[in-house]
Amino acid sequence: MAEIRYQTHAVRKGSGMAHRRLKSEVTASSARIFGEELRFYRELAGYTQEQLARLLHCTRPNITRYESGQRRMPPEMVERADVLLDTGGSLKRLWDRVDWNAEVEHPNWFQTHVDMEAEAVAARIFQLAVIHGLLQCREYAEAVFGISDAAGKPEVIEERTAARLARQMRFLDPEGPLLLVILDESAIRTVFGGPGVMRRQMEHLLTIAELPNVIIQVAPFGSRQAIIDKSMVMLEMPDGRNCVYSESLDRGHASDDPAIVAAHRRSYDLAHGAALPVADSLALIADALKGFMDDEDRAQCDRLAQEQPQRRQRRRLHRGGPRIPRPRPRA
Repeated sequence: MAEIRYQTHAVRKGSGMAHRRLKSEVTASSARIFGEELRFYRELAGYTQEQLARLLHCTRPNITRYESGQRRMPPEMVERADVLLDTGGSLKRLWDRVDWNAEVEHPNWFQTHVDMEAEAVAARIFQLAVIHGLLQCREYAEAVFGISDAAGKPEVIEERTAARLARQMRFLDPEGPLLLVILDESAIRTVFGGPGVMRRQMEHLLTIAELPNVIIQVAPFGSRQAIIDKSMVMLEMPDGRNCVYSESLDRGHASDDPAIVAAHRRSYDLAHGAALPVADSLALIADALKGFMDDEDRAQCDRLAQEQPQRRQRRRLHRGGPRIPRPRPRA
């Protein structure tokens, strides 16, 4: 592949056109090789990433991901790029030989997932043991990072917490992407940071569950026979493609292979069937919240719960009762 590439580049060099020779690095990634070729032809044609993005009707960050091999370029876009960059069809021929369904496992696995998450139009999540990052409040996120490899490094914890909260912004917007989350009951029962942090986290869950684009359900302990044995995320992309992401002990695994996605979707559907309805799920979260309160707060919560129906009843009686004339002072 490298020999063919450099021969092609030499022909172009003879035409006097400006270009930059690619680094002769060895890589096992055919996606990265495609990205290098795309970058070469773009630079040869004199386009910046921003200019090519406008011509292909996409964004500059997408061009960056295509050129780094982190994202699959849509086939129709590859064909347009071949025409725009006058490659003689080289990009499409190379694209056809790339195994785009190969499972991704590499050191920057999480950044790849975050990049895709930032463009997804929907996310379906099943989460074990810990509240998913898109649903974490600041205090809970800090507690989670505090027991990771960032322990004892306040600046690292703050940086990671800020990044996590930034990821949430588009999903926690009422007009944001669809966010469907199934939490295993272990996620709301496992304590991070102490009762105060857990109380704040349960309150946060109940608040964001009111958003029109967010649905939170809980799979109770008794339904474990139908539940997946590891956390997973399925992302629906703007082009209709679906990707699945899960984590093992020390790395992440991402794939858009239709067979793998279908298998995970089946598992997710089984988990959904075993989960409590939304109202019951929120009631279980509220019960967990109550368990993290101290005695005084719990008593106050009980009083409010008892007073609320009475207030509603008084309002109904007042509105439906007879009007009692009262003497009014004369002017």
